[in-house]
Amino acid sequence: MSGPLLEPDLRDAARALIATIRIRAEIDQERYRAAVRGRQELTAFFRDELGWIVEVNEVAELVRLHKRRVDVPADRGPFLVRERGKGPLAPREVLVCVALICEQLWRRSRMSLQELLQAVAQVCAAEAAEGTLPHFQVVAPDGIGKRHARQNRQTLVDALKLLVAEGTITVDADLDRTAADDSSDLVVSASRDRLAIKFSSLSPILLGLGELPPDRHAAALSSGSLPEQAEPVTPQEPPSLEDRRLRLIRRLADDPATDPMDDLTAGLAYLHTLTGRERALNVMDSLGFHTTVRRDWWEVTDPTAIGTNTDFPNGRKTERQAALALLAMLSRRENPIRTLVLHDAIKILEEARTALPRWAAAYEGRLPALVQAAATELVAVGLLRSDPDQPDTWHATPGVHLWRVRVRHGQGKKARTDADQEQLPLLDLDDGSTS
Repeated sequence: MSGPLLEPDLRDAARALIATIRIRAEIDQERYRAAVRGRQELTAFFRDELGWIVEVNEVAELVRLHKRRVDVPADRGPFLVRERGKGPLAPREVLVCVALICEQLWRRSRMSLQELLQAVAQVCAAEAAEGTLPHFQVVAPDGIGKRHARQNRQTLVDALKLLVAEGTITVDADLDRTAADDSSDLVVSASRDRLAIKFSSLSPILLGLGELPPDRHAAALSSGSLPEQAEPVTPQEPPSLEDRRLRLIRRLADDPATDPMDDLTAGLAYLHTLTGRERALNVMDSLGFHTTVRRDWWEVTDPTAIGTNTDFPNGRKTERQAALALLAMLSRRENPIRTLVLHDAIKILEEARTALPRWAAAYEGRLPALVQAAATELVAVGLLRSDPDQPDTWHATPGVHLWRVRVRHGQGKKARTDADQEQLPLLDLDDGSTS
């Protein structure tokens, strides 16, 4: 297999779909038009190479990519929308609320916030006793009950923000103000065409999730057919060649880094075979990604930043600078792949603060918290793995060998009082980047 699989004018659209799973005409008209024109090629590429479905709905003015992965990343999902940008990952309660809101808006595409609150509360009350839905109290007297009611109102507002951000609904007032004022109200309007293609999995009831153990849920939800038509593979059965190919190429397209040896079969790993290596490289090249290949590690980058939500190492945040400080030392250790424990990581940052006493001043006396934040950054880009059995312990991956970090001392921004200037460590990348 040789030659690009996508025309150049479709690559941006394909990368945008991988990063955001949707292209909306009202905010990205150029890529939307390209995807509509090349729908057959785009659909065939994702179906044949990644096993994912592309749906083009011109009535809804939306192009939607339905991703399905058995090895679901634990750090993925919608992030809460905050006034100052992206917040933490949405908790389970918010995601449940999103589904309940969509259910109500499918029945009535225009509702007030108060009507939505009452409708969601009624659905939860009917099933809370069975444990299938959480309690959702929206009206309560003073005291603890009132605090719970306000928290539930904030949960519903967070869910609405996610739906507004993805273009499924619109609101006619400020959601933050509505969350703070219990007496305020607004009108929520939904696009039924966009609601119809929002969810990717088949019905959980039809899939029989209640009868399956939790470790089988991801496989069932990512299936393209009902269990009666295609019985899911049992854990004892080795995956087929097609399953191996899809699993690894999906990870290359979707993750910053991939371990080629993470192949659940005996013998030669798929990415070590001539056919597997050539096909994987051709798919990444067709998408416009750059791929760095080692025998024990594959790292995929997107210089345009269209196809990824990862921006490490960019940014001047203290936590990200601390992550680079740890990364600089990881590759210089006598055994870079050995375990990194909290105590050793603190020593690395203490040495950095000795050389630059004013750096990380906000974490004075709280270096363990800074280590945790820095390690989280490195785990997100596949350079560290958390130890599931030992807290505050991480394992470096072979990806650390692809990085060379240098510290450049420079003048920071002037303080508000022109009498003081802060020295900041600038940790720059010499070689390598992340997807």
